[in-house]
Amino acid sequence: MDYVALYLAVLVLPLAWYIWQQRRKASAHAQAFQEAEAAGLNEPPSLHPVIDPARCIGSGSCTKACPEDALGMVGGKAVLVNASACIGHGACQAACPFDAISLVFGTEKRGMEIPPLSPQFESSVPGLYIAGELGGMGLIRKAAEQGRQAMDAIKARCAAAPAASGSPDALDVLIVGCGPAGISAGLAAKAHGLRYRIVEQEDALGGTVYHYPRNKIAMTAPVELAIVGKVRFGEVQKEKLLAFWQDVVAKTQLQIQFSERMDDISPADGGEGFVVKTSTGSHATRTVLLAMGRRGSPRKLDVPGEESAKVVYRLIDAEQYRGQAVLVVGGGDSALEAAISISEQPGTDVTLSYRSAAFSRVKGKNRDRLAQQQAAGRLRVLLNSKVTSIDADQVHLVEGDNRLSLPNQAVIVCAGGLPPTPLLQRIGIRFETKHGTQ
Repeated sequence: MDYVALYLAVLVLPLAWYIWQQRRKASAHAQAFQEAEAAGLNEPPSLHPVIDPARCIGSGSCTKACPEDALGMVGGKAVLVNASACIGHGACQAACPFDAISLVFGTEKRGMEIPPLSPQFESSVPGLYIAGELGGMGLIRKAAEQGRQAMDAIKARCAAAPAASGSPDALDVLIVGCGPAGISAGLAAKAHGLRYRIVEQEDALGGTVYHYPRNKIAMTAPVELAIVGKVRFGEVQKEKLLAFWQDVVAKTQLQIQFSERMDDISPADGGEGFVVKTSTGSHATRTVLLAMGRRGSPRKLDVPGEESAKVVYRLIDAEQYRGQAVLVVGGGDSALEAAISISEQPGTDVTLSYRSAAFSRVKGKNRDRLAQQQAAGRLRVLLNSKVTSIDADQVHLVEGDNRLSLPNQAVIVCAGGLPPTPLLQRIGIRFETKHGTQ
């Protein structure tokens, strides 16, 4: 009899443990979903999954395949519980055994503007191509493929129509952006022998991947690159992927012009080709490939002293600010996370400035961590405040009716970006608004 009881215990205890674990996870996912709903953070920023509850059997395979933990199980069905973390790489769709997941743009509440493109990735403006995130493709592998395929089309276009005699020095293609799509396109342009130029407004390559948090999973499938061949990556962390891109650029001698921002595009005289104005000059080119992100240029403060080298628009490594007085500007999750992580470094004096009276659209855990750091005296928060000017060793603000001058060695502005859509619409590129459709 004792043997029977022991045998039953061996069978029942693991099952009970499994059930308890699943219920605990489901409770955590439900809580995360409720917090995201309450904070207004349940609107995904780009391509994202929609789950058909009639087809979902609750296997959980999609949640296990999601590196960002954006999906969870609620009520026995898969749900997008952390929409702001989703980057649209599609691993969940590939993992679903019953085709219950579709990848879509926009939602019923918030539409997403996507430019309709030809099968060769040409926009509604002839000679102007779009690849990667701007065209709605957040998946790194497919963005890289689009860049390569778009360049194949540009090569064919240039071969079919020789350069006009009036513009012998014009480029064959100017590529805007050096994320996965831009690097892949540049390699293809080099392989085709095209006269190319790659401009990147940042001071480093990687595009959107460069802005990922540390150790974030960045690629989930192999990709084919011109000159390099097939890259057999599975899941890889951000740092390893960026190191790979840097190695590719170095070995292939791919030329990239960093810290050069595209400001305008206009038709060339005579209607053949374009003139692209950048922060460093103007470039005549037969075609343009936009491989830029949807974030566009960082939103600036427009105050005296902002051109200083100590002012940046993203946090890359909190450790570099050890022992410094730092001002973080912004009221979103990125601003709170930057202020919190810097305040955890030894010897820092951190101030968070936000123009409004409260943080309305931030994650609950960031709000709690901010309060903890405030209570511990690790950082100060200035609500209803605004930066008025930046000096070499000080920053000046107004807080309500009060004027403040704080010691300062670094300013990090986390105020979002100015999307490139208005500029592109002005030059004739058509956009369609997607509300939860492919």
